[in-house]
Amino acid sequence: LCIAVLAVVAASVAWAGNAWETANPLQPLPKPPLGISSKFADLEKPPTPERVRLGRWLFFDTRLSGDGTLSCASCHVPQHAFSELTPNSKGIHGQHGARKAPSFVNLAWTIYPNFFWDGRASSLEDQALGPIANPIEMGSNHESMVKNLKGTAGYQPYFKEAFGTDEITKERVAQAIADYERTRMSGNSPVDRWQTARDDTAVSAEVKLGYELFFGKAECNQCHLGENFTDSSFHNLGIGWDPKKKELTDIGRYAISKKDVDRGAFKTPGLREVAKHPPYMHDGSVPTLEATVQHYNKGGTPNPWLSPRIKKLDLTKAEVQALVTFMEALNGEGYADTAPAAFPQ
Repeated sequence: LCIAVLAVVAASVAWAGNAWETANPLQPLPKPPLGISSKFADLEKPPTPERVRLGRWLFFDTRLSGDGTLSCASCHVPQHAFSELTPNSKGIHGQHGARKAPSFVNLAWTIYPNFFWDGRASSLEDQALGPIANPIEMGSNHESMVKNLKGTAGYQPYFKEAFGTDEITKERVAQAIADYERTRMSGNSPVDRWQTARDDTAVSAEVKLGYELFFGKAECNQCHLGENFTDSSFHNLGIGWDPKKKELTDIGRYAISKKDVDRGAFKTPGLREVAKHPPYMHDGSVPTLEATVQHYNKGGTPNPWLSPRIKKLDLTKAEVQALVTFMEALNGEGYADTAPAAFPQ
C-alpha cells in the first residue's frame, strides 16, 4: 500500500512541474458576477475545479479536430464573447457552414435545455460533442478523438483528477468541456450596476430610454427575458426567407420538431455581450445592432410562418439608437479567457 501511495505521489510531482500545469493551474470556481443571481449549487451536477481545468485544455486543444488545426475556440472565440465576427463558421479544410457560432456565456442556467440555433442538443455536453464529429466543422469522430487523447500520456492524470480514474471517454470529454463553458459568465455591466446595485450614474439617459423601450413600446422582452435576456425558445423572424422563390433557405427548428409552426424558427440568443460579435442572426445576415433593431421595427420579413409576436414598432431613429445603446450597456465582465500557453503532452 505504501509503495502504491508513493508511486502516485511521485507521478503527481512529476506532472505538477510541467509547463502545461503552470499554464493552467487548478483554480476555485468563479463566483457569478453582479446581475447573475443563479449559483452553481443550483445545478443538478455542479462543475468542479478539476473538470473545469481539464475542460479548458480540451476546449482550446486543436488535437480534438480531424487534422489538428481547429479547436472549439476556433469558432467560439473568447474575445468575441465566445462567438465570432463572421456570418458563418469556417471548419476543417476551409469548409463553411450555413450558420454563425452562437455565444454560450451564461448558459450554465437556462429556462429550457435547448442548445444550437435549432435546439437539437439537450445539454451543453451534447452541444460540445456535436461539432467534433461534424464533417464540415472539426471533422473528426468520437472514436478518433478518444484515441488521440489516450495517446497523449499527459492528459491521463487530469482525467483521473477530474473523474476518479484515468479512463478517457467521449462522455468525460463532453462533461469537462461543458463544465468549462459553464464558468464563462458575464455580469457587472453598466445595466447591472444601475438596476441591481442601484447606481443611477452607471448609465446614460439614452440607456435608460432604451431600457424603457425594451420593456415597453418595443416589447423586446417578449422573447429576450430573464438575467440572460433569452426565452431559450424558437421564433420565425423572416430571416432566410426568399420572397422571389417563396421558400426558406434554412428550415430551422422544423428539422428537429417536425412541427409546421417551427419552419424558419431559430432560438432566441442571449443579449449579454451582444455588441461583441456582429453580424447577427443565425446566418449572420444582419450586419449591425442598428440593422437588427430596424428589422424588428419594420415587422420582420413576411412569410407564412412569421411569429405572431413580430409586428411593426414605429420606432423613431432616436428610439432605435437608444435600444442599441442599451444593448451595448449589457457588455460586462467575468467571461474573458485566453488559450493556455501549453497543453498536456
